Amino acid sequence: MKLAIVGATGMVGRTMLEVINERNIDFDELHLVASASNRGKTLNFQGKEYSLITLEDAIKLDLDYALFSAGGQISTEWAPKFAQHNTVVIDNSSAWRMDENCPLVVPQINQNTVGENKIIANPNCSTIQMVLALSGLHKIYKIKRLVISTYQSVSGTGKDAVQQMEDERTKGVSSSMAYLYPIDQNCIPHCDVFLSNGYTKEEMKLVHETRKILNAPQIQITATAVRVPVVGGHSESINVEFENDFEMSDVRRILDETEGLVLIDNQEENQYPMPLFAKDKDDVMVGRLRRDESQPKALNMWVVADNLRKGAATNAVEILEGLLKK
Repeated sequence: MKLAIVGATGMVGRTMLEVINERNIDFDELHLVASASNRGKTLNFQGKEYSLITLEDAIKLDLDYALFSAGGQISTEWAPKFAQHNTVVIDNSSAWRMDENCPLVVPQINQNTVGENKIIANPNCSTIQMVLALSGLHKIYKIKRLVISTYQSVSGTGKDAVQQMEDERTKGVSSSMAYLYPIDQNCIPHCDVFLSNGYTKEEMKLVHETRKILNAPQIQITATAVRVPVVGGHSESINVEFENDFEMSDVRRILDETEGLVLIDNQEENQYPMPLFAKDKDDVMVGRLRRDESQPKALNMWVVADNLRKGAATNAVEILEGLLKK
């Protein structure tokens, strides 16, 4: 197998390499792709120095698979070009997620939607962890409505945001302003750009991507996305209303049996998911389960995951694993 990582020097790209190493993905050739300014520089992986190449270099290599994590603009331009060269692109940007010809995949839920597609979309980080927590429940009880509040870490924005928070913590100020306001000791209710309906693009990703992945366009969804001063790990407070009633014991059993999900929910021992526990883990963690006493057939839950792992890199590598098995 000839594999490329596009955006290999970024936070997600480097995490993809970590996951590939941990999962012993077998490849014949590995090519690390970065911007033209990094061409010729080296990156060490598995004890070997790899020279960074450009997209123009990579497209000539007759690659089998390419994992893209270099932003929507690059994916929009280059993914079709690679696909024309018979390369399967697994894209981590938002460029292809809502394209009706591209499957939007969380392997534990809908790997079967991948056919002969040459471009496969990796969902948004906050969407991935939420739908994994909800998919098993949806099969039984049918989701009617979701009210979501996210608490998203600065690593979801990128290296500049992490640097801004670290500078603010250590120096009081930062020259790297990834956000309009200080993020240290603050919460910013503004993830991505604002749209004409008053929601942000991040909030609407949760709406549209969830419906596509669960194949449930009828679900009513509203979301508020907030950036919080945490380095890694997204948290979500989710209120879910079902069509059918449920027993809490059955909810716990379904969640406990869901692949890739870890149930941490022990009030007596003060045990619940937190970003601190999710760091460098591939599992999605769920807890604080309780029936919504203000609304029939409704449930409250708290969902946490490492946004660079299952929220991005791990999910992409799991898609690749499914393709290799096929």
